[in-house]
Order: sequence, then structure tokens, then C-alpha cells
Amino acid sequence: MIDGLRALRHRNFRLFFCGQSVSLIGTWMTRLATSWLVYRLTGSTFLLGVVTFSSQIPTFLLGPIAGVWVDRWPRRRVLLVTQFLAALQSLMLASLTLSGRITIPEIVALSSLQGLINAFDMPARQSFLVQMVDGRADLSNAIALNSTMVNGARLLGPAAAGILIAAVGEGYCFLIDGISYFAVLASLFAMRIPAHAARKSSDTLLAQLKEGWTYVSSFAPIRTVLLSFAIVSFMGVPYTVLMPVFATRILHGGPHTLGFLMGAVGVGSVCAALSLALRKSVRGLYRVIPTVAAVFGGGLIAFSFSRSFWLSLALMGVTGFGMMKFTAASNTVIQTIVEEDKRGRVMSYYMMAYMGASPFGSLLAGSLAPVLGAPGTVLLCGVGCLAGAAWFWWQLPKLRPLIRPIYQQLGIIPGLPVAVDGEN
Repeated sequence: MIDGLRALRHRNFRLFFCGQSVSLIGTWMTRLATSWLVYRLTGSTFLLGVVTFSSQIPTFLLGPIAGVWVDRWPRRRVLLVTQFLAALQSLMLASLTLSGRITIPEIVALSSLQGLINAFDMPARQSFLVQMVDGRADLSNAIALNSTMVNGARLLGPAAAGILIAAVGEGYCFLIDGISYFAVLASLFAMRIPAHAARKSSDTLLAQLKEGWTYVSSFAPIRTVLLSFAIVSFMGVPYTVLMPVFATRILHGGPHTLGFLMGAVGVGSVCAALSLALRKSVRGLYRVIPTVAAVFGGGLIAFSFSRSFWLSLALMGVTGFGMMKFTAASNTVIQTIVEEDKRGRVMSYYMMAYMGASPFGSLLAGSLAPVLGAPGTVLLCGVGCLAGAAWFWWQLPKLRPLIRPIYQQLGIIPGLPVAVDGEN
């Protein structure tokens, strides 16, 4: 098998890959359709931020508790429950929209419900990867292929949603999304997971919460990645809230313009994920993280000045490349060095850094846009990402001596007595 696809040797991961590939296209269709629906109903950038905030804040509030339960429960069982509930949520949204009864309070309520589901689903899905590939040998490749799958859907989903919205409206995007979840459910039922994969603990919930917090706050390599991830998520990711504004007011287009812009982000993201899939080792990823964070920030700054559709498409590709490579590289490093019995809790903090920081950033972006304008707000977001990248570079010399023994223990680097600068 091609080395870049080696994780597909594992039957469970193949099933997951196929099921998720279908479902994620529907997920990205819903994300774009929701933004467009809110903007069509209200014309308000602030309410765009509010809806995004409502869909992400439950992960911030419930992340640590969800992580404990992910470490306690069989992860496949968690995913079966969350995927079924997510399907119901999308079908409810479709029903209200297609019947013409959808309102902003209902969108906020259903977005909050999806956020509640994601608080458990996302750390469970990330933690489940190591079980699907039967250990860490192919874990980095599985993470990269998972990112490729997510961003292939990011490429196809928004483009399809833009066409579908223009033709028949947002409701059918939600309907397709609801149906697509059953592909994931089918793949999960078909998997063969060893009995030992289910772990139980006699510790109390409070004790496990404290243990997880102590681990992520005291272990500098994980703490630094999570903090930088939170900074970039807070400052950078909320640019997506303002994309309907760029599509209509800045580039003078419609839903198809929004679909193409988000599709360009998907193209760049797929290229980033493929470049990671071709890597044979996690060695050197710590240096990649601040580099691609800077690419992300630079792409946002340049995009804020663009008034050309084609230039904006190209810059969205650069932005998507930087954002996804930063996200996937951070994920790969954390999943490689984390202790297995704390994986669910650590990944819940990882998702908190993304889904917890970005809703506050979304509110900030939605609030600043009427004052600074959408271009000025995105410019500020890009500067924030550059600051986060600079901070991570400053931390690198302190992290190398801590990472080296772990990499040696895992066989990633040989047990050299003297550190070679730039290997971690």
C-alpha cells in the first residue's frame, strides 16, 4: 500500500474513513447553510457571531467533564450515541427550515444542542483513532488522513451547499446532513473493537478532573501546544463568521461566491493534510507548528486587503493550508506524547482550545465588524495569529529537552546522548 495511505491497512479505520467521508460533506453543507440562513434572515454580523458562539460554547463549558467520561466509557459507544443525536438535530433543523417556521432563537437553540453533542463527540472521535489503528505506529498517518478527509469534505460541502442554496434553499442542506450521519453509524456498528478497549476507573469524577488538569497544566510540551492553539483559534478561526460579508459586500457575489471561497479553504487544507500524510515521522513537527501558524496569519492579513475574487480565492487557499497544517500538526504531536489513560481528557482540552476559544473570538469578530469593518477585523485576526506564532517560537528551546526522552522511548529518534538542535 502507498506509504501515505498506510493507516487504511486497518479495517476499523477504513470503515471509519468511508463513513465519515460521507457524513462530513453534510456537516460542511450545514455549516455554510446555517451562516447564510442567519445572514439572509437578519443581515447582522453580530448575530452571525452569536450563532457560532452558541454552537461552540458548550464544548468550552463541558470539555473537561466530557473528557473524563470519554476515558471511562467505551469510545465507540460514545460515538454511536453522539452521531445518532447529531442526526436528529440536523433533521429537526431541516424540518423547521423547509416548513418556513425557522427563527433565530430556534437556530441558536439547535446550534447549542449541536455544541452539547460535540462536547462529547469530538474528544471521543479523536481518542478513538488510536484504537482504530491498533497502536501508535500508524497514528500520525491516521490523523493526517482524517484531516484530509475533513478538508476534502470542506472542499466539496460548501461548494455543493452554495449551489443547493441558490437552487432550492438552505433546508435541503440540513436534510442531506441529517441523513449522512447514518453512514457513520453503519461504519461504527461494523467495527470489531477488542474487549480490552473499554476501560473503567474507581476514581471519582472530581479526582479524574483534577488529574487531567494537573497533567495538561504541568507538562510543558502539551501545555504550550494547547495555549498556542487557543491563541490562534481565538484570533484566527473566527474569520469564517465574516465570510458571508466578504462574499456579498466586499466581492459583490452571492451564496455561490461564499461556497467558492470556503471551497478554496478546503483546497488549501487538503494540500496541508496530504503533506502531513506523506511524512514518515512526527519528528520536526514542533518547528512546523509556529511556521504554519504564521502562514495562517499572513494569509488572513493579505485577504483583508483583497478586493479581487480570484486573488481572494488564492489567499483563502493559503489561509486554509496554514490553518489546517497548524491544527493537524498540533493534534499529531499531542496524540503522540500523551499517556493513554489520559487521552480522552487531554483531547477534551484540545477541543476546548479550539471550540472554546473560537466562540469568544466569533463574538469579538461579530462585534468589531460594525466598527472596524469586516476587512479591518480580519486584519486584526491575522496579526493575532502572527503574535501566537512568535510566542511559540520563543518557547521552543525550553521544550526540546522535555520532548527528546519521550521520542527516544517511543523509538522516534535514537537514544543520542547529546541533543541536536532543531530535531524536535
